[in-house]
Amino acid sequence: MMRSRTRDILHLLVSIVVCEFAGLVGSIFTTPAIPTWYASLRKPSFTPPSWVFAPVWVTLYALMGVSLYVIWKKGLARRDVRRAVGLFAVQLALNVLWSVAFFGMRSAVYGFAVIIMLWVAVLATTLLFYKISKRAGVLLVPYFLWGSLASALNFSILLLNP
Repeated sequence: MMRSRTRDILHLLVSIVVCEFAGLVGSIFTTPAIPTWYASLRKPSFTPPSWVFAPVWVTLYALMGVSLYVIWKKGLARRDVRRAVGLFAVQLALNVLWSVAFFGMRSAVYGFAVIIMLWVAVLATTLLFYKISKRAGVLLVPYFLWGSLASALNFSILLLNP
């Protein structure tokens, strides 16, 4: 019993750390562009204040990690679980790629192309997770909602900064 509990805790920690690490990698491209390029852009009125982004993303990555753990705990021997974890990996890679495209390349156009793929991948992941575990799916809803706001923000920046 103790061995199983220790394994569960380790899996939970790995799941969260993997997600937070993706955020850290994305921040390597994001942070330098904020006071320079991003600050110079015209932004829509619904743009959240800059200080909101870091705590929101740290929280979202933690929720994503817990959601991944809930699915992982169902067992990788299951085909639907392996498929869900694979799709999760795709959306996580797209999440990092968006930071590279939007902030690293300083391109609202490339960022928008990536964020559309990311939005679809997050929606698909949320729905697939929900089919396997309602709890896991619900844990991804804030990420999907924030991603929807980010998509609208990216599109608005694209329009306001031709």
